Amino acid sequence: MAENIAVIRGDGVGAEVIDATLVVLDKISQKHNIDFKYTDVVAGGAAIDRFGNPLPDESLETLLKSDAILLGALGGPKWDSAPVRPEQALLAIRKNLNLYANLRPAKLYPSLNGICPVKNADGTDLIIVRELTGGIYYGKRGMTRMNTGLTAFDTESYGELEIERITRVAYELAQKRKKHLTSVDKANILQSSALWRKVVHEINGDYPDVTVDDLYVDNAAMQLIKQPQKFDVIVTSNMFGDILSDEASVLAGSMGLLPSASLNDTTLGLYEPVHGSAPDIAGLDVVNPSAAILSAAMMLRYSFAEYDAADSIENAVEKTLNTYRTADVQQNSKTTVKCSEFAKIVADNI
Repeated sequence: MAENIAVIRGDGVGAEVIDATLVVLDKISQKHNIDFKYTDVVAGGAAIDRFGNPLPDESLETLLKSDAILLGALGGPKWDSAPVRPEQALLAIRKNLNLYANLRPAKLYPSLNGICPVKNADGTDLIIVRELTGGIYYGKRGMTRMNTGLTAFDTESYGELEIERITRVAYELAQKRKKHLTSVDKANILQSSALWRKVVHEINGDYPDVTVDDLYVDNAAMQLIKQPQKFDVIVTSNMFGDILSDEASVLAGSMGLLPSASLNDTTLGLYEPVHGSAPDIAGLDVVNPSAAILSAAMMLRYSFAEYDAADSIENAVEKTLNTYRTADVQQNSKTTVKCSEFAKIVADNI
């Protein structure tokens, strides 16, 4: 039985990293005897250009019927003044599919120690669990005119059940790793964070083998750079997770190496590189496809329970990086290759 994968190439370099990823998945299909069926779905800026809507109803229907979603990238300055933005498609997908758990790993491969801008980052291997469908990005917002001029507001709001479900994802992940969970909040200032911290510790009794500690977000941002090895699993809110995971990208050496998974309570997940559409290099075949390829490995692990196949991809990417590099992670002793060439080498290494 085929695994139905909805493929959103999206905008900018999205098509290039997706094409590279499909080369690797085709090799996985041969080596691990897994049948993949790909269905192209239009979303983001490309959908605005064609339909005036970043997520047409037909696209959403296809996504809901799929077993997993592979996404390249959405957005770009071309649509900055458009009535709707390409990124609205991503928010709508997350909400309609209830993709509340965003997993963003950051790992520094030994061969990349020399290009990491953070001193003593070697050994970094952490994962940020970001709550994805609540918080300030989805709270009430508005703008009004007052005596002091225009006033805008955005509301940060979390319910106990929202916090509990994302925290349980993080605890269960920590149990499979180093059994250490760090909860990041701003409980000294924000009521939503005070509730967050309360719930995190209330359910710790269900995971007695996991050690949990708390950090204020400003301190967490500093410690990520100062002592990244001290972290294993980090759980935090939507906005804090967005910021911290982008910060953590420097620990891996390049944002082109950071995959992500957005999950719900079913096996249907959305898998995408953390990087954006990079329109300045789109079409040049120079983008690093590692993040998209590693996102496909996460898809195999979380949506299809194909653990050996996921390991095969991750090992192949690491082996390839030992000798071949795209321009963003280049070192003098390594061979520079194009995006498409890198994908073929990864496939050969599976």
